Amino acid sequence: MNEKQTIRALKICIGIGLCLLLLGHYLISYANLPETLGVKGMVISAACIALGLIFSLPTKMYLTFLLMTRENRLDAEQRRVNSKNEQ
Repeated sequence: MNEKQTIRALKICIGIGLCLLLLGHYLISYANLPETLGVKGMVISAACIALGLIFSLPTKMYLTFLLMTRENRLDAEQRRVNSKNEQ
């Protein structure tokens, strides 16, 4: 899996995580799922929120690390090219 495919997969995971967070919030706040199903409704809503957090937070950290590494590598290459042109 190359870098572009990894970044695309991580962005998809972030999207899934955000959708699950929004779904959990919707189920608790607007659909009144805990009122209709009781404890089961609360568990379903909390599970959606928890899975959303699991999907979104670690992938953001890894994606940030990956993008910073790529930017540093490109900057180093640019500096190398500039130093060769100056000589």
